[in-house]
Amino acid sequence: MKENPLLTLEAFGQSIWMDYISRGMVTSGELRKLIEDDGVSGVTSNPSIFEKAIAQSHDYDEAIRAFSIKAMTAAEIYQYLTVEDIQNVADLLRPTYDRTGSGDGFVSLEVSPRLAHDTAGTIAEASHLWSTVNRPNVMIKVPATPQGIPAIQHLIGEGVNINITLLFGLPRYREVVDAYLGGLETLAARGKPLRQAASVASFFLSRIDVLVEPQFEKEISAGGPRAIIAARLHGQAAIASAKIAYEIYKDLFSSARFKSLEKLGARPQRLLWASTSTKNPAYSDTKYVEALIGPDTINTLPIETITAYRDHGHPEQTLDLNVADAGQNLKDLAQVGIDLDAVTQQLEDQGVEKFISAFDQLMASLEEKRAVMHKQP
Repeated sequence: MKENPLLTLEAFGQSIWMDYISRGMVTSGELRKLIEDDGVSGVTSNPSIFEKAIAQSHDYDEAIRAFSIKAMTAAEIYQYLTVEDIQNVADLLRPTYDRTGSGDGFVSLEVSPRLAHDTAGTIAEASHLWSTVNRPNVMIKVPATPQGIPAIQHLIGEGVNINITLLFGLPRYREVVDAYLGGLETLAARGKPLRQAASVASFFLSRIDVLVEPQFEKEISAGGPRAIIAARLHGQAAIASAKIAYEIYKDLFSSARFKSLEKLGARPQRLLWASTSTKNPAYSDTKYVEALIGPDTINTLPIETITAYRDHGHPEQTLDLNVADAGQNLKDLAQVGIDLDAVTQQLEDQGVEKFISAFDQLMASLEEKRAVMHKQP
């Protein structure tokens, strides 16, 4: 019988987290099966995921009905529903967390995307969610916006596990690591144990390719020397960015600054590959898995990509291959009119707006359901 490729990834030091959550997956036993059979060792959520799970299913109707009778607002209902889901998933993952010595087995819950540019508001809500969920294997997701960076450092310094989300750019990644190390230094100064502090930095990948590829195609159609460069770069920008991010990771977490914290029990902040479903049908459906397999990393996959990789994945260590080519590819983007820093800033702005839109849509759907059910006998 063919060995499950998902299970083989663990031998290369990579964890697989699922990029989806729903109450139905928990109650049906589907999530438990993914953990036991496929080695899924973490789960992530975001406003778009919860909008799909809550507003587009009937899994939550009875709970919404019960809360509606108590005259709770849509916002209050949302928090109760999401916190309960996160707690249930954290409990399913607790054996993984214990088996790995608190190194894996996390579930993530995001602060309101409306706080993406509000440092104080992010700190307050993240602290509230952390204490409300009350599980050691939860991570609170904070976006890597300029206002999110100081919030990340403060929260790490308070002992809150943080998943940094909506991370696109390499310069911003350096700021994220600096914030993590600063938070650990605060924890150490307070005499708190560093062993339990956990954080991941979530690089969003496929959206980079989606944004830059129309420019490549334009250059290819025009012909000439730039067309040759564009053809070589087509489909490579996101993977090149991830490979260089991994080189930065290795450099920063072998520094004297981190080594002094490591002696006190600190762990590196692992890189997590996010937005790994293939958007371009011309590409392999496992494109953003196969090219980015390496130690101390996480790939968070939607259920469709998990299914695809189980069926036809080919695990081997690839993340540290062709790194020089990746660096050259990033340099060559400018030759075809692409400013990568401007691209990643645009993606950050769009990402925040997409999450706000999904959050607002979910609130509207919850309010509609709440109002209808409140009137029912």
